[in-house]
Amino acid sequence: MDTTPTVLRLATMIHSLTVVNVTAAFVGILAFHTAVRETRRRFKTTKLRGPPPSSFIFGAGKDILDAPDTGEVYEAWVQEYGVVYEVPLALGKKKVILCDPKAVAHFFAGDTRTYGHTALDKVTLERSVGKGILWAMGEDHRRQRRSMSPAFTYTSIGKLTPVFYNCVYKVKAAWDGIISANGEDSAVIEVSQWMNHLSLDSIGLAGFSHDFGALDGRKAPVTRIFEAFQESSKRNDMSSGVFLLLQVFPMLVYIPSPRMRLVRELHYAMVDVCNAMLDQTKKEKEAGALDGKEKSIIEVLVQAEGTDTAFYATREEALAQMKALLIAAYESSAINLVWALVELARNPEVQTTLREELLTFREDLTYEQLNKGLPYLDAVAHETLRLHPSIPDFERIAEEDDVIPLSEPVHTKTGEVVDCIHVAAGTLIGISTPSINRSAAIWGVDAKKFRPERWIEKDGITKKAQEVQGHRHLLSFGDGPRMCIGKGIALTMFKVVLSVLVKNYVFEMRDGPDTKIEMGRALSVRPKVAGEQGARLPLRVKRCEG
Repeated sequence: MDTTPTVLRLATMIHSLTVVNVTAAFVGILAFHTAVRETRRRFKTTKLRGPPPSSFIFGAGKDILDAPDTGEVYEAWVQEYGVVYEVPLALGKKKVILCDPKAVAHFFAGDTRTYGHTALDKVTLERSVGKGILWAMGEDHRRQRRSMSPAFTYTSIGKLTPVFYNCVYKVKAAWDGIISANGEDSAVIEVSQWMNHLSLDSIGLAGFSHDFGALDGRKAPVTRIFEAFQESSKRNDMSSGVFLLLQVFPMLVYIPSPRMRLVRELHYAMVDVCNAMLDQTKKEKEAGALDGKEKSIIEVLVQAEGTDTAFYATREEALAQMKALLIAAYESSAINLVWALVELARNPEVQTTLREELLTFREDLTYEQLNKGLPYLDAVAHETLRLHPSIPDFERIAEEDDVIPLSEPVHTKTGEVVDCIHVAAGTLIGISTPSINRSAAIWGVDAKKFRPERWIEKDGITKKAQEVQGHRHLLSFGDGPRMCIGKGIALTMFKVVLSVLVKNYVFEMRDGPDTKIEMGRALSVRPKVAGEQGARLPLRVKRCEG
């Protein structure tokens, strides 16, 4: 009798059982490890007070997401629970919120080392821009930042000033034509899209010697995709739910959606453009065309690519830096400029004071004058950044146990009063940028008011605000080793654009002083006139008689 089939079946069963047992054991060990880690985290982390969950599934996440001003939500919780507190998120996850200058400074000092990217940030950054400076942590981040730093010196930025002037004068020529065609001394102009095009062309030319042609009406793939984001609608309930669950299940970013399709289209379009720019610059380098020139961003990246120095950059990193800088600079610069125009239109007395300062200079301002010769322009720039930071929050996960000091004590859940908090590895930490930048406890009773004079007056910056260690006591560019490397370029471009536009035009709210501004959604959150599609912001633009 042939017993071979029986033996084979028995062997197959044993093998199957082995695979099942091993898999079950692995899952069991993983679940046990996760449970032990979570128990340890909860045991070692200070038990903080905080708002109760308003939803069994989403915690307090929808309260934050649906709020017209998230900064006000976080600040209200500070008044109730103290300068550090715990917020319940989706499916029982929790996040410690820091609203204390001393705690915030400690957090940023440990950024990339003690505090690292969350799993969600790693996935989204890699998918959107690649493994560049925004994605990297620790020594990789330090190496990449050093490899790029020659393009962001004072001298290098100064040489970019003519590029910004050329772009803003294109806007002026177009607006003059629109006003003339209107047959009056003014016209209603949708300024948001113009600032988008101005920002894209300026960054493309200044950083990478590439003209996207957005201001000339050319519809390059990158421009078309950015415009599609501009017209995108608000989140619906389903997309809001998925967004809130992302922190628990980062792989949900792979769920197909119209927005994610645009993100992927932008990724591929940027890869094509950046590859072409890198290849062209390498050819110029090999031909000696770059010798003796002040190095632009792309030239610095080409110089670093493949070198044997400690500041080398791989091809993948060079592409990632270009994508990150183009997207981040485009979006943040456009948002900052739009908010500046809104605030000037809402505050005509501020606009008049700024125009009077600018008109004392007949010629275009030099880079030195932009930095040192116009205190009110500088004040308007920083007050815009204070009230309307383009980065809404910072979120990291503790890579190791830590003790965070506080400048004022808080009450814990048990009623204990503490002047520091313990956080265990794995604890989620968050900082709301607007709640720090606009906090009445930090900036004074007029913290919510657009008042550039605070940057000029003696004692205009409160002692508490001076404890915030970011650029000019703001978190708008972050802080610590990950502070925005391009802040000098951003401020220079901002001042150049405002200097030309405010000299030549008067800005008014289209529907009068009481025009309602709400938050729209493009690539990120930005202002819009209530009722307008997407993130459109029409203003009345008049020729300046002065």
